[in-house]
Amino acid sequence: MLDKAHWSALIPHQGAMCLLDAVAHWDETHIHARSGSHLRSDNPLRRDGRLHALHLCEYGAQAMAVHGGLLAQAGGGRAAPGFLVSLRDVQLAREFVDDLPGALDIHGERLLAGGQSWQYAFRIEHDGTTIASGRAAVMVQPGAAP
Repeated sequence: MLDKAHWSALIPHQGAMCLLDAVAHWDETHIHARSGSHLRSDNPLRRDGRLHALHLCEYGAQAMAVHGGLLAQAGGGRAAPGFLVSLRDVQLAREFVDDLPGALDIHGERLLAGGQSWQYAFRIEHDGTTIASGRAAVMVQPGAAP
């Protein structure tokens, strides 16, 4: 288990916007992160005191960013900054998630990796049940080295 201190500097999401709490496992193509930030009142994605399930896509995207950062670090480098450019096949099992007790499990799988882009599948579970899933594509920020 990698705590936030190990990987938080690898991603641009800082402070309350860093939604993940720990990385339970990662390898060359997968990441499994955990988070309880859906319960925090200072979660910056909350509106009118609620956290809509659609925001779980951001949890998946942050797991992707952490995975890319860990891979780059393992290779002796640093990941180039990227932009989330598309979400596809997003499935949500509920409307809101702020009432779910305990941690969320965020799973990501790198499907494609090129010099300028990456594609991942993500899945967010609560208590062993999938509550959100989809695919996301990221492109390297223009002018940034891959």
